[in-house]
Amino acid sequence: MPPMPVEVAAAIRDTVVDAIAATGQIEAVQSVELRPEVDGRIVDILVREGQEVGAGTGLFKVDDAELKAQLARAEADRDVAQRNLERTKQLMAQNASSQADLERADAGYRSAQASYDLLKTRLDRTIVRAPFAGLVGRRLVSIGSYVNAQTPLISLQSVNPQHASFQVPERYAERLNRGQLVSFQVAAIPGKNFSGEVIFVDPVVELPGRTILIKARVPNPEHRLQAGMFIEARLATDIRPNAIVVPEDAIQPVQGSTYVWVVKDGKADRRQVTIGVRTAGWAEIQGGGIEAGDQVVVGGAERLFPGAPLMPQVVERRRGTATGAESTATKPAAPPDKR
Repeated sequence: MPPMPVEVAAAIRDTVVDAIAATGQIEAVQSVELRPEVDGRIVDILVREGQEVGAGTGLFKVDDAELKAQLARAEADRDVAQRNLERTKQLMAQNASSQADLERADAGYRSAQASYDLLKTRLDRTIVRAPFAGLVGRRLVSIGSYVNAQTPLISLQSVNPQHASFQVPERYAERLNRGQLVSFQVAAIPGKNFSGEVIFVDPVVELPGRTILIKARVPNPEHRLQAGMFIEARLATDIRPNAIVVPEDAIQPVQGSTYVWVVKDGKADRRQVTIGVRTAGWAEIQGGGIEAGDQVVVGGAERLFPGAPLMPQVVERRRGTATGAESTATKPAAPPDKR
């Protein structure tokens, strides 16, 4: 029988990444809606909408005229109590006063000091300050607005770093760990790849979808990632640097099993294999059966049978990336059940 012409390519060693695909969103590490701690009217706005501020920066000023008057009275009462305490101590030294008088004077002074400190603290809080560094959002009040502890003033969110938050099905629970690498793309920034490190794996499975929440910390020095952005993420659960990979054209599924035709001594040799990670045009071979350098049939395998003489023609196949960063799990994460 004349040799059958087939196209072959070499099996190679490469790094593959076993990853879980999921969708999620960007979340701020710190996010708060600021409210005043004292009642009064807004007399000054110290920040612009969308401005980046540091921790402790003043944002709003509440009218403090009444508190200043109360503080002045409290300061006067404290000074009187202090002088009374000093006179009582002098009288005690001269045996002209009792211990009870000294205790009353001391209590009066400490009470006046406490009242003064309380009013001073309230006066300091008439300036609403940023509790952390971040970016302020839309302003909700204007000069002259009367505010109290329930009145929202403005939102504040941290911007660097950010959190990439997504959920994966509970069947992956044993493969989830802190420190794993997450790579993702943002729909609003096409062509740009971002990466981060898992810092939180929720110990509770959320119902009814039975999913596990994952959060990864992502550097954001250019402030391109904004809270609420939709992301398509890949969570790397295992990295194999010396995996055997073959072109996906070489895979032949037959009755529930998977085979690869290999050229051995010029003849066809069919080998059963186990498929691992699939990438764009390539598939990982697990558990042996194929070695690096083996010529696998990628074209013309339809008429082959074991021992058939072959006339191989080598075709070149290139891997997209040496890191295998585009690898995905054979069973990608399904979206949560919304029913």
